[in-house]
Amino acid sequence: MIMKTTIGILCMFFALAVASLSFTGKNNKASNDRIASQHAFLQVYKVFMSPRCMNCHPAGDVPLNGNDNHLHPQGVKRGVDGKGLYALKCANCHQSKNTPGLNMPPGVPDWHLPPAEMKMVFQGKTAHELALQIKDPKQNGGKSLQALIAHMKTDLVLWAWNPGEGRTTPPLSYNEFYNQFKLWIDKGAVVPE
Repeated sequence: MIMKTTIGILCMFFALAVASLSFTGKNNKASNDRIASQHAFLQVYKVFMSPRCMNCHPAGDVPLNGNDNHLHPQGVKRGVDGKGLYALKCANCHQSKNTPGLNMPPGVPDWHLPPAEMKMVFQGKTAHELALQIKDPKQNGGKSLQALIAHMKTDLVLWAWNPGEGRTTPPLSYNEFYNQFKLWIDKGAVVPE
């Protein structure tokens, strides 16, 4: 009888130990995913803060220009649809591909800023603020997390790595950027502290 009780108690302790390890393992995975997600966003944040991204995501209604983020010349403004105002439409200078030559107008099909109702400002945002904004459908054009991943494959985003003569490219390769962006979302789209 004592032997059966002892074996029963040992089995119960073993079951509790296994359950505890399983619970701890799940907590470790969640913690590791959270850390990986935050780290991934901090990597893509470097790209978002580069001139190739920030110039089209300014705090105001005037696009930025050049590697030093100066205000776009010629009095260009965003406009309601993000495609310029009056005779100063983006497509007047920005064609479907980069114009050859040093610092000539860059281009891809449908060159534009985000529309006025959804400015998607990168300029001046912390990593925390930008992550919150990017994943919020009320601020990102109604995009789901999966739609955000798809957006990173558009011509407008890809252009940053082929910006034309005289312009720097972002600090990560496109593949590194895309993989880190996808990892951020796949691991929970955790907002950095």
